[in-house]
Amino acid sequence: MARDRGDSKAEALWYISPGKAELRVEPEPKPGPSDIFVRALHSALSRGTERLVFTGSVPETEFERMRCPFMAGAFPFPVKYGYSIVGRVETGSEGLRGRTVFALHPHQTVFALPANAAVVVPDEVPPRRAVLAANMETALNAVWDAAPGPADRVAVVGGGVVGLLVAWLCGALPGAAVTVVDIDAARAGPASRLGLGFASPEDAPRNCDLVVHASGSGAGLATALQLAGDEATVLEMSWFGRTEVTAPLGAAFHSRRLRLISSQVGRVAPSHRPRWTPRRRLAAAIKLLADPRLDVLLAPALPFADLPGKLAQIFSPESRALCQVIDYPTSGRP
Repeated sequence: MARDRGDSKAEALWYISPGKAELRVEPEPKPGPSDIFVRALHSALSRGTERLVFTGSVPETEFERMRCPFMAGAFPFPVKYGYSIVGRVETGSEGLRGRTVFALHPHQTVFALPANAAVVVPDEVPPRRAVLAANMETALNAVWDAAPGPADRVAVVGGGVVGLLVAWLCGALPGAAVTVVDIDAARAGPASRLGLGFASPEDAPRNCDLVVHASGSGAGLATALQLAGDEATVLEMSWFGRTEVTAPLGAAFHSRRLRLISSQVGRVAPSHRPRWTPRRRLAAAIKLLADPRLDVLLAPALPFADLPGKLAQIFSPESRALCQVIDYPTSGRP
């Protein structure tokens, strides 16, 4: 199917200075012989990583490691950043034409990329829910890193999107008792919808077999260490950017032989790395999104045109949005 070249100019979100972003018109993407041309349907903001980009809080030491696929510009500013977008393939590979795909690409109305950089969204996963794929991939990698077992007592400190997804995956283990721990009582609702327990830090279960920390705060890490049982693992998922965090590694940390380890999605977890590629992991993460209960993580969609003026509100600590979905002008087309 030929596309109307007059309807193919690209608009993209650019972070241009601390606390400021704008939409920029870009040249029409020109697909190469092995590329596909994709028209965006939905994308999602990462309230953790993209907030650091928006505020200019990416450490200089991480400028290269923080680059995402198809990013443009350079840190700290201006930069075109984002890594969770779903669209429909208009031209390119015959096997992909007309299919809905997920890609690790910045927020942009239309774009071209190699066909092997897109993953087909299964029919049982609605396109809007598919924007959770990058978060689910992070959660899946974390569960591989943490290696929980059946009947384990698991606490996840931090009821954001990634924390809730990690808890949901752990909750599928037979007999596992999983509790989401958060200072915001509003997180109890999503946790309950996902079949998970919820507690404030004061009421959270102690002596846990595994504690996952995903709150993005030093206080949350202190809570995670308190909840761990003797010789248990505390998995750190938060990325703090330039913020220095003081961890309470005195007192009984050593005598209880706690194990504090990191998890990061940039590489496949060591337990699976010999057999799994990042693409296989991403495809598996998308398939895990077939459960309609996961829609509880999606905030009401925001039109792409309104995005620059809403970012400060979305990234504000007062915001209770979980996954902020962005709808593109063509979202309603059949």
